[in-house]
Amino acid sequence: MPNGKPAGVRCIQLNNENSCMIFEHPERPAFCASLQPSEEMCGDEAIGQSREYAMAWLGELEVLTRP
Repeated sequence: MPNGKPAGVRCIQLNNENSCMIFEHPERPAFCASLQPSEEMCGDEAIGQSREYAMAWLGELEVLTRP
């Protein structure tokens, strides 16, 4: 996405399994490469937090950083 990814828009580089298709490629955006998983973002499976938790967290991050 040459001009960045708007909030709420699915990244065009995700495949059907939600894996990045350019993960190890040099054209992968610096932001994506710098985003490191953390308990804050991914939740804690031990207390029932899951992928849905992470997706909600990322959605909120998009809202908070929207231009």
